[in-house]
Amino acid sequence: MTSHPRLMAPLQLRSQTLRNRIVFGAHTNNMSDMGLPGPRTAGYLLERALGGAAMIVAEPVPVHRTGVLTRGNFLHATDEVIPHFRKVTEPVKEAGAVILQQLYHIGAHGDSDLSFAPHWSPSGHASYHDSDGSHRMTETEIWELIDAHVAAAVRCKGAGFQGVEVWAAYHSLLDQFWTPWSNTRDDQWGGSLENRTRFSRTVIERIRRACGEEFIIGLAVSTSDAQDVTLSVESLLEIIALHDATGHVDYITCGHGGYLDFERLMPTFLFGEKLTAPVTEQIKAVVKHAKVTSEAHVRTPENAESIIASGQADLVSIVRGQIADPHLARKTAEGRAGDVRGCISCNQMCWGRRSRDYWISCLINPSVGREWEWGGDRFAKSENPTSVLVVGAGPAGLEAARVAAERGHKVEIVEAAPQIGGQFRLAGMQPRRGQILDLLDWYERQFANLGVTLRLNSFLDDADIAAHPAGVVILATGSLPDPQARQRWLPAAEALPGLDNGGVWSPEEVLRREAKLSDTVIVYDEGGNWRGVGTAWALAEQGKQVVIVTPDPYVGKEITRTSADGPARGRLARAGARFLTEHVITRWHGNGATVRSMLTGVEETIAASGLVMATTNIAFDPFPETFPGKITHRIGDCAAPRQAPYAFHEGRKVALGLN
Repeated sequence: MTSHPRLMAPLQLRSQTLRNRIVFGAHTNNMSDMGLPGPRTAGYLLERALGGAAMIVAEPVPVHRTGVLTRGNFLHATDEVIPHFRKVTEPVKEAGAVILQQLYHIGAHGDSDLSFAPHWSPSGHASYHDSDGSHRMTETEIWELIDAHVAAAVRCKGAGFQGVEVWAAYHSLLDQFWTPWSNTRDDQWGGSLENRTRFSRTVIERIRRACGEEFIIGLAVSTSDAQDVTLSVESLLEIIALHDATGHVDYITCGHGGYLDFERLMPTFLFGEKLTAPVTEQIKAVVKHAKVTSEAHVRTPENAESIIASGQADLVSIVRGQIADPHLARKTAEGRAGDVRGCISCNQMCWGRRSRDYWISCLINPSVGREWEWGGDRFAKSENPTSVLVVGAGPAGLEAARVAAERGHKVEIVEAAPQIGGQFRLAGMQPRRGQILDLLDWYERQFANLGVTLRLNSFLDDADIAAHPAGVVILATGSLPDPQARQRWLPAAEALPGLDNGGVWSPEEVLRREAKLSDTVIVYDEGGNWRGVGTAWALAEQGKQVVIVTPDPYVGKEITRTSADGPARGRLARAGARFLTEHVITRWHGNGATVRSMLTGVEETIAASGLVMATTNIAFDPFPETFPGKITHRIGDCAAPRQAPYAFHEGRKVALGLN
């Protein structure tokens, strides 16, 4: 049935047969409950097993007190976790997936706020995670960490895991030993290649001895060319060949980026896809025993099939793709790859929430992290199906309509515009954001499959809604740009001074090509997110001279959580954009703006053909509070203007709550 035969082919690892080549790779989901795996962790991993993933590598567990990195890390150095993990591993195995756990220590790159311990490293170098230094380990401490890795692996086996993945990626502790720049030791743990790999080889050999020949052992590595001091591909291949020769390593998984170039570690849409495939192809050429997994922006079944078919890897790790659609593998196996809800590479709720030390979720799949209470991506049919009218086809309305239809309700969704998507479609028109448009196409396909009635170019007033036969009305009419262009950091001004001079536009008008702009354009970005940054980038690509004015201390402050702010500023800077931070606009003159420093109060005037105000939107809700005889819900921006994830969340939540 599948059109992805190589991706769906089984593969043997030790005594385990993987049902296909798709791995749900290790990543920090931060879902532990006081250091123990609970229903949130169990539901999250089980959903991907039910969705067809062949192998799941559970959240990395720190092996030692000096390696604790997040609030959601599992407890280290205690057997207390074993019975709790059994409640995770057994259902996953029953669902047909092989399950491993990653073991990690970050070496110098610790987080004292969470570990309350010194960072241990080979040579006492600085952390690239925070501003602290690290402790150069003694030989006794090195052996302590070796023992800690082995003890963690033994606990994993006792908890029902079928193997472990030893973490040496992203310039972690093992990578720090491998890399001459970060390993300046002159004892048996430094210097020659044999000495620099002694730590990792000893860890793996002792895990094999302690856990047996049937236990799967993987090795996670990464590649980066952002800094000269990191390992070259040639050096990495030499290290991998040395480990492969032992016969103890069953697979090598290769990621991208690291602590010295963090924005590449979980690449957003600013980066290309299949980032490590060229390197995994070289790894395959040097290994004789281990299988090879390609990861980093393997986003779609098509990406994955091409990597396997071309011989660039034996397995693919699709993490964010299976966060966005946990049933990616099953749909692909059934020949329904077109039904896969594609990740949009935004990082907003996965890495974005993890970076703030919350449990992760997903912008387009709000059930992530709530599988245990929402039932994942499998929707129970309603016992009392009814007729539902959804007004507005932005993110909130789209998801409400889809899920209501999945549950058996008769759904009609009405949109005043000629296309679905609302402001989300406009975001998809920003540079490199076409994945958003792909998602909107997916919604239209789902509506066709589910029998949802979609009416475009249709504006409903109060009387139209009141007369509609639906018993449930879901208002998802969104928000509009503030017509007064108010600034949060000029709270006394009820409107932008000089607004009447004309030439002031919203990002929406720019992206709809309604704004009349030439030469220099000022973009006032109050949100620090893609609404302002992406609009400025679009203007720069049109050849405009862009000046970004923001009250924030740097451009793109709110997308820092996604690790996209640095690359975005780089794109803007290379396009000639000027950044003016910690400033507000005190007056628009029609041909320029006076701006004021929030630090010194000094003002200057900048000539410009137009001013784009990316300020907080205003809810658009022109309807009465209720409609007689109908159950009325308000969701998304019409309830309060916010970013897209909360619209998707409310859309799914309201549809799940319908009787």
